[in-house]
Amino acid sequence: MAFLQSVKLVFALLALTTPSWAVGVAPGQIKNFVTFGDSYTDSSYYPTADGGYAWPTWAAMYGDLNLYGFARSGATCSNLLTYRPFPPIMGWQLPAYLNETNNGTLELNPEETIYTIWIGTNDLGVNALLTGSDAPATSIVEVRQCAIDVLKILYESGARNFIMQNILPLDLTILYSNYSYPNTYWDLERNTTEWNVYMKELVRAGNEITSLMLDALVPTLPDAHIASFDSHGLFTDMYNNPQNYFNGTAPHNVTGCIHSCVYTVDSTAEPACTIANGTDADSFLWYDELHPSQQSDRIVAREITAVMTGESNQWATWLS
Repeated sequence: MAFLQSVKLVFALLALTTPSWAVGVAPGQIKNFVTFGDSYTDSSYYPTADGGYAWPTWAAMYGDLNLYGFARSGATCSNLLTYRPFPPIMGWQLPAYLNETNNGTLELNPEETIYTIWIGTNDLGVNALLTGSDAPATSIVEVRQCAIDVLKILYESGARNFIMQNILPLDLTILYSNYSYPNTYWDLERNTTEWNVYMKELVRAGNEITSLMLDALVPTLPDAHIASFDSHGLFTDMYNNPQNYFNGTAPHNVTGCIHSCVYTVDSTAEPACTIANGTDADSFLWYDELHPSQQSDRIVAREITAVMTGESNQWATWLS
């Protein structure tokens, strides 16, 4: 009995001290992170879709990490499922990453590198699942399976540490709200209540499907460390409790946006645009009708950085 207890103690200590055996990553383990996704994550230009720096740029600064950004604005997971004329993960971002690692341009130690995947906004939205895509047989199931496949391909290429970010509550954005108006992203007639209800169901179903798929995937990937990050929960909390997150000089605002442009249906007239300037902008959840604000992105960066640096975080669950 004493021998068995000693063996159990040894394995328990190894689980705590050896990153490849433990759940999650250890403090100080991660030095690099690689991003895949859409405009919510695209750090390749400035100002980005949030009017400033994308969250990965802030995270690299907060965690003193090296950022390798492959996310691109407008992206879907795969243009074979939901086509948009932008660089998708499967057709462009992932091949670009694999090409750089295979030809030696990019050399990353797997133990010291973590990969983030945040995709779905454009798959679910206008000109895709919400309004009908070019591939009518595509459903939310195929779209979320694609995101899981991205993780599997990265694992097969040697990656071992991952953060899968679920879809934020798109029904709370101005574009898909029940009080929406003609804007930059959709200036035609539509039933705003119907869009709001449908988008809420698409997001909830998509996130639950992703969670179930991840649970099934984890046991098949030895030595992988996979975190599920609840972007939906974080943004819902920011929406419901803005006083805990926003510190601008204007009143807290979660139903409007910093850069709003109201179009007139069936008109060539210029839109009526309003912009919140200076420190007033830090009071807003949304930058425009679809994208999070700079302050929101700093919050995302803070929370994701905590996960990457091995700290406990209420929005992340390590599955392996």
